[in-house]
Amino acid sequence: MKYALLIFEDENAFRDERGRAWEEILAAHGAFAGELAEKGILKGGAGLKTSDTATTARKSAGQYALHDGPYAEAREQLGGFYIVEVDSLDEALALAKRVPLAGDGSIEVRPVIDED
Repeated sequence: MKYALLIFEDENAFRDERGRAWEEILAAHGAFAGELAEKGILKGGAGLKTSDTATTARKSAGQYALHDGPYAEAREQLGGFYIVEVDSLDEALALAKRVPLAGDGSIEVRPVIDED
């Protein structure tokens, strides 16, 4: 079964004077993704640019309105995701606990709809 591992954390954790935090977390994700790919369970994923680059299309009463940034203000932002294929939710949760985070944050594990 495929699962999305959605990474939520405070973007400010990456903003240091010399960019070391950013480089370190990118290296950690590179190593983690490499391991998953080597095991054949990584099916996709990507990091996302910061939330200030987002635009949200919100539908209300049949009409769409566009908003700069994410629609909901939150302390943590969606920063990226992995798509993995494993045999069980327990395996997906075990992987979620290993996803690199720069500080505090959360990994939402959600089954992907099977389109076969």
